[in-house]
Amino acid sequence: MKTMAIAYTPPLFSPFLNVNLTRLSSSLLLPFCHSSFSPTLSRCRRRPRFLSMASPTQSSNQAVSTGDVNTDPDVFQLIQTHQEKAARLPPVEEIRTLLNQSTRGMLSTFSQKHEGYPSGSMVDFACDADGSPILAVSSLAVHTKDLLANPKCSLLVAKDPEDRTDLVIILHGDAIPVSEKDITAVRTAYLAKHPDSFWVDFGDFQFMRIEPKVVRYVSGVATALLGSGEFSKEEYQTAKVDLIAQFAKPVASHMNRDHAEDTRLIVQDSTSIPVDSAYMLDVDSLGFNVKAAYQGKTYKLRIPFPRRAEDRKDVKTLVVEMLQAAKSQIN
Repeated sequence: MKTMAIAYTPPLFSPFLNVNLTRLSSSLLLPFCHSSFSPTLSRCRRRPRFLSMASPTQSSNQAVSTGDVNTDPDVFQLIQTHQEKAARLPPVEEIRTLLNQSTRGMLSTFSQKHEGYPSGSMVDFACDADGSPILAVSSLAVHTKDLLANPKCSLLVAKDPEDRTDLVIILHGDAIPVSEKDITAVRTAYLAKHPDSFWVDFGDFQFMRIEPKVVRYVSGVATALLGSGEFSKEEYQTAKVDLIAQFAKPVASHMNRDHAEDTRLIVQDSTSIPVDSAYMLDVDSLGFNVKAAYQGKTYKLRIPFPRRAEDRKDVKTLVVEMLQAAKSQIN
């Protein structure tokens, strides 16, 4: 099957808001959930959201992209040295976790109408317990007809579709109809990710499972350092999904809304770079990723925890510890 190249163009950089923020470290002692923080929000000064940000990044093997070839070489070296030492999940666990958290991708099939050419469709999906992507497809869809004639396909998932240098995963496999005995479990897994998809019960829809054959990943495209690799079906399916990643959205949302200055201090202490701002992107058991601004440029940085986080409450504990350490350095 031919591979289709998809290019992503990073958006233009817009300056961050230049606001003097008051740190709210004390409220970090509350659980990371919106409902728990609601009583305190009226007493706290809100952190303004960022307008927009550019999208350079590091690759899964610690490559760093700044989106600007004129970056100060000393700063670039400082960042790269930090990234090389920053703890992160093993690549196969990072891939398995990202696919488990993702809900949409590009499905490539063998076209039945245009023989010899690939066909592409944007599809929703959800992974089952083994990491196999589950599709809910209509018999009227072109890609369904393609898959029923030839089950070989691939599913491309981009961690950040707006950033051509970020992680991209391509899962190759065979799409097969879900057996009658598995439909209930598969339906439950799919609706957990797509709760409004009432149409899955329509008569012309069916569930199909993509049985992985090989899983490839590429990151750092168009940068000096290229990270890439692939895993077999066995390697992929035996890898664990990081348990902390499921809390990434509520934790990052809270930190960006109410503790942007605290995040900036932690990033500054971890990297030794006086960043102007830092926006938390996601969290896992070994640390978190941020998009930081420094002297008009943006960087995606990995900030490691002092130790592995065991649960959601432990993430709160580690963030408070890191903030206290950062403040002690300032004092």
